[in-house]
Amino acid sequence: MSGALKEVRNRIKSVQSTQQITKAMKMVSAAKLRRAQDAIIQMRPYARKLKEMLSNIVSNAEGDIDMSLAAVRPIEKVLVIVVTSDRGLCGGYNSNLIKLAKQVIREKYSAQNAKGGAELLPIGKKGYEHFSKNNFKVVDQFWNIFTDLRFERVQAAAKFAMEAFASGKVDAVELVYSEFKNAGTQRFVAEQFLPVAKTENIKGQVQADFIFEPDIEVLIAELMPKILNTQLYKAVLDANASEHGARMTAMDKATENANELLKSLKISYNRARQAAITTELTEIVSGAAALQG
Repeated sequence: MSGALKEVRNRIKSVQSTQQITKAMKMVSAAKLRRAQDAIIQMRPYARKLKEMLSNIVSNAEGDIDMSLAAVRPIEKVLVIVVTSDRGLCGGYNSNLIKLAKQVIREKYSAQNAKGGAELLPIGKKGYEHFSKNNFKVVDQFWNIFTDLRFERVQAAAKFAMEAFASGKVDAVELVYSEFKNAGTQRFVAEQFLPVAKTENIKGQVQADFIFEPDIEVLIAELMPKILNTQLYKAVLDANASEHGARMTAMDKATENANELLKSLKISYNRARQAAITTELTEIVSGAAALQG
């Protein structure tokens, strides 16, 4: 019985050590989440308004204006930007994003994929590793953006996608990422990045009438890339906050599970100890009875 007691005692120590790690990871994620949450909350209204403005400009542009980033053409090749995390231990966060990216390719671009026309641009180590190992065509230049998350690094990825689209190397760019709602909730999103979507004409809605100064061609040439850079940066900030929220929630649940397991193990330990004591008492009483006999 002493062997069984020792085994249970070792399991209790092991679970307690794991619980200390999960508590520490939860606290670290909570601290990182606060910073990431502040960044996306400040960025989101600015990015949303710029996106609306860009769609409106594209919808109302007339004449021979260069709208190469809004050109709609038959899709033969597609680039899918997938934003995952660098590290795991965040529940189903990465697996859900990878699943959504595969679903987009399967449902929207199956014909293109069958001809080898689907390529992935992963941002985040987990997505890069998965798609590389599973023989997808992968752009391997931008997966490590989260090691030093700055606007300039995200801008380089956006520039790559825009140049590929403008030059005709790809005919569409999709963006798959996780939109941050709160610490416990993320919304996994797949949306069109290129070509720039036009604003839908809703009945009764007045389209914005912009006055361009000095020149619409110059402004659009400057505005379009800058706004698209901002859109991708907003998606990456969303993903960054989502990752920390998902990890904090996962570590919180892991700590709770460790508590439940500890309760169960302590009950098992007490039962085993009581059984050992009972056995020893029985042996003592039996020995005493034999001596008296």
